[in-house]
Amino acid sequence: MYRMYIDKVLFPVTPGKLQVNINGANKTITLINEGEVNLIKTPGLTDISTEVLLPTLTRYPFAVYLDEFHTPDWYLDHLEKWKQSREPVAFKMLRESPEAEWKSRSTLWSTDFLVTIEDYKIEEDAAEQGFDVVVSITMKQYRDWGAKKLLRRPKGKTKYQKLSVKKSRRSKSSAKSYIVKKGDSLMTIAKKQLGNGSRWKEIYKLNKSTIETRAKKKGKPGNGQWVFPGEKLKLPK
Repeated sequence: MYRMYIDKVLFPVTPGKLQVNINGANKTITLINEGEVNLIKTPGLTDISTEVLLPTLTRYPFAVYLDEFHTPDWYLDHLEKWKQSREPVAFKMLRESPEAEWKSRSTLWSTDFLVTIEDYKIEEDAAEQGFDVVVSITMKQYRDWGAKKLLRRPKGKTKYQKLSVKKSRRSKSSAKSYIVKKGDSLMTIAKKQLGNGSRWKEIYKLNKSTIETRAKKKGKPGNGQWVFPGEKLKLPK
């Protein structure tokens, strides 16, 4: 069983196909008398594309909603907000064990990282889909970045000195704990407080008991998918 989330929004009908392109950035160069060699570089950003069905009038038996039925405009409003915000959002594709009650399923493995919404295309075809809407979404992996320290050699000197450079765009916090606010997720907290969204698993590991107990009381799925305003979370060093 598959579930697709973007920024805590569960899309009701799981896409039939998910395309993930893990891009490389290596370069082939030609050396004199040595032929071609491969210059290994940091991997490029991952591209994700998929199509989602948004029911308009009917709550299909195969569709799943976290709270209540939503029409396509509700999801399209979120997509536009994410695109216009110029901020990354969390993308999750969960693969769950096939138990009877979906909220109690355990996650076998998941795709989970920050993305930006690059493009989305809305398709309405009365002959094929009736009143339902199909949306093609293109996303790109987001990677935190920051300035590096540089060295310079002052005029007339033989030794290099460190340049004064702008601090990282995502500065690491020295706080030992964090109070969850409305709209937070573990990934956004890790991005803001630790400077790297991928460190959300460290926060989850430190606070697993607190997070899972609260999620269970709220009737939400576990595995760190949900945190709630007012929760006090320990932060890793």
